[in-house]
Amino acid sequence: MVVVAAASQEILKPHLAIEGGHALGGTLRVSGAKNSALVLMTAALLTQEPVELCNVPALTDIAGMCSILESLGMRVSRRGDRITLVADQLNGSEPPYELVNSLRASFFSIGPLLGRLGHARVPLPGGCRIGARPVVEHIKGLKALGAVVDVRHGVVTASIPGQRNRLKGAQIVLDCPSVGATETILMAAVLADGVSTIENAAQEPEVQDLAGLLNSMGAKIKGAGGPLITIEGVASLHGSRNYSVIPDRIEAGTFLMAAAITRSRLHVAPVIPEHLSAVLQKLRDCGCKLEIEGDGLTITPGDIQAVDITTQPFPGFPTDLQAPFMALMATAKGTSVISEKIYENRMQHVGELQRMGASIRLDGSTAIVEGVPLLGSAPVTGSDLRASAAMVLAGLSASGTTQVSGLKHLDRGYDNIEAKLTSCGAQINRHNG
Repeated sequence: MVVVAAASQEILKPHLAIEGGHALGGTLRVSGAKNSALVLMTAALLTQEPVELCNVPALTDIAGMCSILESLGMRVSRRGDRITLVADQLNGSEPPYELVNSLRASFFSIGPLLGRLGHARVPLPGGCRIGARPVVEHIKGLKALGAVVDVRHGVVTASIPGQRNRLKGAQIVLDCPSVGATETILMAAVLADGVSTIENAAQEPEVQDLAGLLNSMGAKIKGAGGPLITIEGVASLHGSRNYSVIPDRIEAGTFLMAAAITRSRLHVAPVIPEHLSAVLQKLRDCGCKLEIEGDGLTITPGDIQAVDITTQPFPGFPTDLQAPFMALMATAKGTSVISEKIYENRMQHVGELQRMGASIRLDGSTAIVEGVPLLGSAPVTGSDLRASAAMVLAGLSASGTTQVSGLKHLDRGYDNIEAKLTSCGAQINRHNG
């Protein structure tokens, strides 16, 4: 009886039922980038005028950020993929803990709140289970700009001392090219008095997108996308209309790997190929043909061979695609070595892939994957956002029907993924328990 009850509970969880073995075809549409949209939304705190973003994905993380910004007094309205944000009547500088705790990106509000209001109190964030992501670099950058920063009882308090109420331009050298720290410092420095530089800056496309929005609002930023960014502070920023979020390179990469793991020819669009250079090269190396067509890519998989990857900051292979690529390598010919160098706890999907018949040996943050001819269906759970995506990919190629739980993670980063895949031939049904 205990076994039956446990099995019933497993089935009652919200899950996707994926019938494997179906080829994909047609065009998979890529939404706007989650990691970019979240930060662009916080940048709207820097001005009293409306900021209008388009190509914003419908995700639980986006809804969470809307709630956080509204708690500070921002007016947020959404129509389709457009969000308009107006921060002309801010009534708070401390987002509530219960909202911040579930969304790491909420910490990005500290930079614009400090730059605009001269003070901020932001709880340290919760979020993913993929390992420690400290905010030391953020705090160091804010201190360099003249802020007084205190961390106590899980809350970061920052203020500008004296009467000037403006941060001061500074030279900042990051110990590591942290995306979050680069973005936080960028948003704080745009309203600072004088010139700031960020050395060893993160070069990710999301940083370039943030600089693009800020420049459209009147900021003076040069060098975003390279290791040295220069920011000439301005007295104030104005609004921005119709700013389009870049396509999500991680979603695009996931869809390309979905085509590869099902050995299906597929068109994925829109894609900015330069944002996926390392990923595209690994897909070519493992036996896929890639053609750039208009604003998209057509992938034609061949005989998939094992290749090694090591995750690195951009322009290297992104950590966010390590788990989906491991699912692909689990079905490749030969043995691949997958090394995770960004987060120390990002191999939780290994055990779930093993349940589906994958042959993987784990040595710390390195996985040795020996490809098998066919994965088998099993009830599996995604422990974080990208692990959930890996389970979906594995289910697409497996024999039988795979039950993927952990949808709260999946829905944080993929806008209606089952509908998109189903439109291209996948057999997926969502069960809400």
